[in-house]
Amino acid sequence: MTLPTSQPVNAAPPPPLLGPDDPPPFTVLKPDSDSPVLLLCDHASRAVPKALGDLGLTEAEMCRHIAYDIGVADLTRRLSDRFGATAVLSGYSRLIVDPNRSLDDPTAIPVVSDDTVIPANRSLDAAEVRRRVDAIFRPYHEAVAAQIAAKRARGLVPAVVSIHSFTPVMRGVARPWHVGILWDRDPRIPVPLMERLRADGRWCVGDNEPYTGRTTTGGTIETHATPAGLPNVLIEVRQDLVAVPEGVALWAEVLGDALEPVLADPAIYRIQLYPRE
Repeated sequence: MTLPTSQPVNAAPPPPLLGPDDPPPFTVLKPDSDSPVLLLCDHASRAVPKALGDLGLTEAEMCRHIAYDIGVADLTRRLSDRFGATAVLSGYSRLIVDPNRSLDDPTAIPVVSDDTVIPANRSLDAAEVRRRVDAIFRPYHEAVAAQIAAKRARGLVPAVVSIHSFTPVMRGVARPWHVGILWDRDPRIPVPLMERLRADGRWCVGDNEPYTGRTTTGGTIETHATPAGLPNVLIEVRQDLVAVPEGVALWAEVLGDALEPVLADPAIYRIQLYPRE
């Protein structure tokens, strides 16, 4: 899905994707916080711009994991309150364009997701791709970059914590983990966080499960944190555990208790690059 560098000669620009009644492409919580913690929520919303209708999907399909990460918006808000931390939350469904993908990744605007065809994403032309990217993808990433820059201007080294959720079953295979910690080379947050979660005794904790953070490219962490040498971690909570408010409250407490001493360690707040071996 590589974007064209220019419009065809005399081509009329497409109309803006977002109208006055559409929600914004991102929300920033506590933008003036002095906390060095920056929370990211790439898949916070299942909203669709009015111009795109229902994408050809039923309401039931739009309530599934294919459209967004269930439970994570409320979980991120609670963690933001717990740590007094800035948070950036995406405003639209990943089915429009996925902010946690490289734009040359064919799943950035998926035609099929978890065996479900997305009718509105078939045969998109370059102008429509650009319209989605310009309205939703770029503003979200610009907001993340702006919050990192603002913290660096205050003399802070941000610790970037990305919050996601995953399905309990994928393609018929049960996933036993309650929570997964995804990371590549920087151990500063992931390793002690996993130790504390496992010490709790209640949870099956995945180390780069159910997905891996090793050698991945194009995601929000890989775009904004890793190349800048910022401490970072991506946390995946199994979605059935955060599908109701009581579960969100529990996991905000579980993650908050595990993260608190890790994020209180001043040693993690430094720029450090981890070259590949």
